Amino acid sequence: MTHLTTNLTLRPDSSIDLHMHTTYSDGHWPAQQVIDFLAGEHFDLVAITDHDRVDKIVEIQELGAAQQLPVLAGVEMSTNWNGPVGLGRMGDMLCYGFDPENEDLIELTKKTVRIQLENTHEVNKTLLRQGYSFPRQEEILAANGGKLRFPIDNVTLLREHGYIKGRQEGIEIITQAGYYSVRADMAETIDVVHRSGGVCLIAHPGRHGREFTFYEPALLDQVRAEMPLDGIEVYHPSHNPASVQGYIEYVQQHDLLGTTGSDSHYIPSRMPIKYRADLSRRFLERVGIHVTD
Repeated sequence: MTHLTTNLTLRPDSSIDLHMHTTYSDGHWPAQQVIDFLAGEHFDLVAITDHDRVDKIVEIQELGAAQQLPVLAGVEMSTNWNGPVGLGRMGDMLCYGFDPENEDLIELTKKTVRIQLENTHEVNKTLLRQGYSFPRQEEILAANGGKLRFPIDNVTLLREHGYIKGRQEGIEIITQAGYYSVRADMAETIDVVHRSGGVCLIAHPGRHGREFTFYEPALLDQVRAEMPLDGIEVYHPSHNPASVQGYIEYVQQHDLLGTTGSDSHYIPSRMPIKYRADLSRRFLERVGIHVTD
């Protein structure tokens, strides 16, 4: 099955979004609802990039195919660069066009998800020992079948049971309870994705904050000097116009790929965006999708 992306040709003004999430990671809508929405809004190409999940890509592509919506294989990998977690720099990698049934890639993602889940349960046990109580867990985590699936679930339980008001307060509590960020090595991730036929780009490099930040060209230069990075996400809601222009110039100067993504989690402030296909022309051509002149 080609999932409609093989030999696909788009117009320059075709509508695409290459960065979105479902409830298979930290999105708010299940995959079927996401595909229904995107098909109803007449998107021409999309990529669902759930965190560290490649095991659902074929399923999502088939959902898209049922509505004649091409879905490019994609994943947002949690990675760490230039040292182990806690010492190196955290960064997310957007990977596309790979074989989602590649055994090495499946094993890499499964390992990351498994350790994340183990840590999530250990943190929850510590919180219970500390006197926190979550009697409404099944109701609050209904989208997960009432079970813990992601580190943020413990923050959600704390908030919905009235222990905290904001996310950052919750992060501080679960960190004290033993939470740590579980990430794959960036170089290993790029190597595995390349061997499975895909490309890797740094996600939202201009998203300022304690983590996921590669906004300085010098940092991007260092990454490129150490590993074969394919490009960066140029258009992202956190990037202001000046940042976007700077990234356009950077990818052109260094012959890199650039992508466009909403990072949608399907909440009012983070819905999909119809980007023009020609903004990502070089990237699309690299993954086998032609954009007409």
